[in-house]
Amino acid sequence: APGCGPSGKVRGRKPPPGQCNKDHNSECCEEGKLYTIYKCSPPISQSTKATLTINGFGKGDDGGGPSECDNEYHSDDTPVVALSTGWYNKGSRCHKMINIRGNGKSVNAMVVDECDSTQGCDSEHDYQPPCPHNIVDASKAVWKALGVTNSKDWGEMDVVWSDV
Repeated sequence: APGCGPSGKVRGRKPPPGQCNKDHNSECCEEGKLYTIYKCSPPISQSTKATLTINGFGKGDDGGGPSECDNEYHSDDTPVVALSTGWYNKGSRCHKMINIRGNGKSVNAMVVDECDSTQGCDSEHDYQPPCPHNIVDASKAVWKALGVTNSKDWGEMDVVWSDV
């Protein structure tokens, strides 16, 4: 099956003091380290495999600025997600619902943001590395709906998703 290969690399820059938010175990770029970028994501099917990650969509959270789709912040109690660049598809999925299945449960969540796979390690991206090409970056509400209620277990989980 056709996949999605790397599009290049971006070199890490050391974040200025206090400029990289490490909430939810977010990673900060390392000076000089090369990070892979992607302009595409794996093909979408009725059960697209992805890695679920945790993100804060509120003001001051590790998600950085307001959401790309509506320039708004969103509550941790609302099931919202950011998709990797290819799946985000220049905003064509903004405010559309996707169904996420994992841990034996299912939840619908609204797409409100892009998890940028094409750049990172700069102030716009909170000095975090580029997003991998297969990420559904989800609010706490999504994790809880999938039955993962202990925040110590939030981080990465294999899931499948589809359009609703």
